[in-house]
Amino acid sequence: MAGLIGKKIGMTRVFDENGAAVSVTVVEAGPCPVVQVKTPETDGYSAVQLGFGAKKEKRATRAELGHAARVGLEAAPRVLREFPLAEGEAFEPGQELTVELFEPGDAVKITGTSKGRGFQGVVKRYGFAGRPGGHGHPMSRNPGSLGPGTDPSRVIKGKKLPGRMGGHRVTTRNIQVVKVDPERNLLFLKGSVPGARNSYVLIQK
Repeated sequence: MAGLIGKKIGMTRVFDENGAAVSVTVVEAGPCPVVQVKTPETDGYSAVQLGFGAKKEKRATRAELGHAARVGLEAAPRVLREFPLAEGEAFEPGQELTVELFEPGDAVKITGTSKGRGFQGVVKRYGFAGRPGGHGHPMSRNPGSLGPGTDPSRVIKGKKLPGRMGGHRVTTRNIQVVKVDPERNLLFLKGSVPGARNSYVLIQK
């Protein structure tokens, strides 16, 4: 089935029927209008293109405005994403998808961009233990010896080394929907969700 585009609001907690506190991530999901339906006859594959949010008119190109106007939208969506369609699924251009696609107890997968951490060393990036800390060490957090000696006399590619951390596309599966709020277009998802606050995520069953 198609999913929804959402914006991560932040984390809070809710209480279940037994009174236990459950940590949840709140996502503003939808409403997402169907901007385009792609078919094997016209595009070579089956997918539905959804929009989310609205751009200011002066910040949208004429192509974006025209693409949105074809399905009756007044403003160009801020985000456009495609979702593959399963066999037998059908959507109409201009149709609006909301959080009512989901119910409490559903398992969903969330795709987002992980928080960027900048250039980091191996202790933070990969969890290296570092050097013994009892008497101090001039390089207590460096990775240590890397390259074999005479042969091949170089550092082999793929070694765990310092570098850019985060900022990757991440998908987390089997996240439980705890609560659905159709009036405010909110989904309450158990646990954490990839990305920073106010970042965009894709939600699929």
